[in-house]
Amino acid sequence: MHEYRVGLGYDLHRTQPGRPLVLANITIPHDVGLVGHSDADVVIHALIDAITGAAALPDVGEMFPNTDPQYQGINSANLLTAVMRELSKTRWLLVNVDIVVIAQRPKLAPHKPALRRRLAELLNLPQDRVNIKGKTNELMDSIGQEKAIACHCVALLQTA
Repeated sequence: MHEYRVGLGYDLHRTQPGRPLVLANITIPHDVGLVGHSDADVVIHALIDAITGAAALPDVGEMFPNTDPQYQGINSANLLTAVMRELSKTRWLLVNVDIVVIAQRPKLAPHKPALRRRLAELLNLPQDRVNIKGKTNELMDSIGQEKAIACHCVALLQTA
């Protein structure tokens, strides 16, 4: 009989003109990108926190502190790979992830197949175990005014 755990992840980054918009390790054509110590990939950061939360591992900020120069500008896919390596040392297996990206723009629908494909590859999961949705904030708050993009993620783990 398997045991199960659920983890919840969240991240938010400010937008800035002239920066690339990287979501789920895919560069999305857009007039603004996200600001952060790494590549500011809100999807992967929320995903890391969901996985580490379910496995009772340190969160993204503890594992990869923004005070450490080695993480300056790092590709967040490298961070996720390190987390998946740590997860493999536990008794937990990743079952599936469900992700919500909250952005007024750009529309995610045209990019969802590529985002799912890339995340499935990074997580070593079938694509049907990776879901990603896009929502707006209906022009309200910093996200609705296109000053930020946020992401929520849920990860389900089961014992090996």
